[in-house]
Amino acid sequence: MNFDEFCEIALKLKNLPLPGEESHYKMSPAERIQWLKQNNIKKINPKRAGVMALFYPDVYMQTRLLLILRKTYEGVHSNQIGFPGGKVEKQDKDLMHTALRETHEEVGVPPSSVQVIRELSEVYIPPSNFMVQPFMGIYPNPQPFVPQEDEVEQVVEAYVKDFLDDANLIEELLSTSYAKSINVPAYKLNGYTVWGATAMMLSEIRELLRQVL
Repeated sequence: MNFDEFCEIALKLKNLPLPGEESHYKMSPAERIQWLKQNNIKKINPKRAGVMALFYPDVYMQTRLLLILRKTYEGVHSNQIGFPGGKVEKQDKDLMHTALRETHEEVGVPPSSVQVIRELSEVYIPPSNFMVQPFMGIYPNPQPFVPQEDEVEQVVEAYVKDFLDDANLIEELLSTSYAKSINVPAYKLNGYTVWGATAMMLSEIRELLRQVL
């Protein structure tokens, strides 16, 4: 998809109602949905985080979506695909500030260069006990990404046209925090399996875009 065309479409998303849980459930295994219904998230007192779904043009003016492959480490999100972002710090004014700051730290995108389109529906992540607030942003004049050495293994630049293509919707046998060896809905982008909370956020973006395409 041409980036100028995408920007026109993106502006139409600002006032659309969010699909929310309905879109998240499309990329959730039944076991996760059941777990969420059986647990009161507010009582768990989750930590807060902000992430940024960043759209930008490549050299051919085709629209790309930025994802990152996280480093292998001793933690629940080791070696997983996700959006740039992270937990709230004391100096953050709000969750949008968190998402922009973390995107700057993880991939070198200056906050002033991002046009935030809108916030999306928050997603709870059971294994790390985070309530994550995603945002959509446009990066019209991208500079080379600078991955944070200790956090980011690789920058993954997916085409929006691939993300919108039903052929890239898959199911894969995975183990999660709430079940072992279950079929999990996912996206196959640039050879990577994108699942879990990131896939749920992408599902909402996908539904919003499809309303205006």
